[in-house]
Amino acid sequence: MAVPRQHNTDGRIARGERTRDAIVAAHTELVREGVLKPTGKAIAERAGISLRTVWLNYKDLEALLVATTGYWLEADLELRVSIDADLPLEERIEAYVAMRVARLEHLAPAARSAALGEPFSAALQESRRQHVDRVQGDADEVFAQEVAAAGERREVLRKALFIASSWPSWSSLRHDFGLGVEESADVMRSTLTTLLRPQ
Repeated sequence: MAVPRQHNTDGRIARGERTRDAIVAAHTELVREGVLKPTGKAIAERAGISLRTVWLNYKDLEALLVATTGYWLEADLELRVSIDADLPLEERIEAYVAMRVARLEHLAPAARSAALGEPFSAALQESRRQHVDRVQGDADEVFAQEVAAAGERREVLRKALFIASSWPSWSSLRHDFGLGVEESADVMRSTLTTLLRPQ
């Protein structure tokens, strides 16, 4: 009995989506494991498909990076927590630090991998821009009272809050200084408190 053409088409679409999902999953798994520049061959082997299949689904590395950065951006957003801007400052700082630490540790493998290819990839550059916008937006929202009260130094405070809780600063604490997660969180917390405490 012949299968209706629509069913055949739907099946091919579903298989294609599963294959693309498997490729992205393989890529991200390798990055998480410390393989910062996975080869097409390594991705194919991890996904259980041929190398040809990888590049039939993603025409080149840039197309694959668009998909994988989309995965990391979505996963990062799932770790975002809404923080009441009317809470006492100390409570907001604690909640903000906890959120940033969770997101920074989760994104660490992707951030280290992206640093290697970012100068040559529009997808990685766009992903970085979105992460910057997210951090700045979160800080603006959580510490809106203090930013509004900063007057002429408003923009300086905004950028300082970003720097205190950004990936480059976190990476420096974790890798340049060799601090653990809690020690690094203490530095972030202390920096934010100093920046935000009424003078």
